[in-house]
Amino acid sequence: MKKGVSRLAVLTGGLLLALTAHAQDKQPFRLGAIVDMTGVYSAHGGPGMVTAVKMAVEDFGGKVLDRPIEVLSADYQNKVDITATRAREWYDRENVSAIIESTDSASALALQALGQEKKKVTIFAGSATSNLTGKSCSPYGVHYVYDTYALAHGTGRAVTRAGGDTWFFITADYAFGHSLERDTRAVIEENGGKVLGQVRAPLSSPDFSSYLLQAQASGSKVIGLANAGTDTQNAVRQASEFGITQSGQALATLLVFLHDIKGMGLQAAQGLQFTTGFYWDRNDETRKWSQRYFERQKSMPSMVQAGAYSATLHYLNAVQAVGSDDPDAVVAMMKKTPINDFYAKNGKIRADGRMVYDMYLAQAKTPAESKGDWDLLKILDTIPGDEAYRPLSKSECPLVTGQGATK
Repeated sequence: MKKGVSRLAVLTGGLLLALTAHAQDKQPFRLGAIVDMTGVYSAHGGPGMVTAVKMAVEDFGGKVLDRPIEVLSADYQNKVDITATRAREWYDRENVSAIIESTDSASALALQALGQEKKKVTIFAGSATSNLTGKSCSPYGVHYVYDTYALAHGTGRAVTRAGGDTWFFITADYAFGHSLERDTRAVIEENGGKVLGQVRAPLSSPDFSSYLLQAQASGSKVIGLANAGTDTQNAVRQASEFGITQSGQALATLLVFLHDIKGMGLQAAQGLQFTTGFYWDRNDETRKWSQRYFERQKSMPSMVQAGAYSATLHYLNAVQAVGSDDPDAVVAMMKKTPINDFYAKNGKIRADGRMVYDMYLAQAKTPAESKGDWDLLKILDTIPGDEAYRPLSKSECPLVTGQGATK
């Protein structure tokens, strides 16, 4: 009797385990999108980035590994502690397979460390610090859209070579601003220029008057704005109001998004040059996708929002190709597979996690040149990806230095 009960218990236990495994297999395949929903960077990532991720999921077919794909979203409020807490909850309680984030470098660095600890894929679709593929790189991190090195080598080099050889920086006082100032300073000095000084401004500063007056007093030819979002918009507007640009000093806006130009208006923004990875009106492919996005979001996409769509599809295609969400296999497939879509042509993800593709030197149109609400930019030049991004020969990423990469 005991022998029969024992066999029944084993059979029952085995059946329960099989049913549990089957139930887990059919659980949603979850992606997390963590963004700034209402703050200084919300127009560039924010709800619009979540929309782009959901579009990618729908275009993929809504399922992967025979499981429905679910997108979780959250507001990290540009705070590292909120970011880390939410990401841990997603990993530990919601079984999230990957996180895609936008626009806050300090939070991105925290996510990079957590993703490495948990062995989870993390895609950076808007944070700028080049440390993500430098000394803080991870085997599970992919930096997709742009970084401070590319911004510096696009805008900083163009402005310095055009005669803007003395600079004063107004810098956002956290990881992103520090990285952007550092990388741009290096480019200026490489091209024979000189930095006369700098001042650091807290994130979300409403008043840039004291910083602008210090920049004006420096006598520099160029005022470098190592900030973004509404901080850049406020600084540009106030520089115009104070007559700083009219007096001969030039503004170098080192990170500008389409929505910044829209927010400032072309009267204030006209003539600004900056580096971008995407513009909606560049060709037929970008226009076609952007119009679909516009129908949902009622605005044209930033490079972060367009890049998040591309990155999400690239990730899901890799998961499908390897037949699991195993992070090592998925990232290896992402690095192995070229990216060719409306966003990037012949894009490639390197050993350090950097997605390399062509960037563009753009300029804000004059009011007279604009033919519509979102007709805001003209593309002046294409910067080949291998020139835009830090070469692996200069990498501080342990994944690269351990391999002895030479290009």
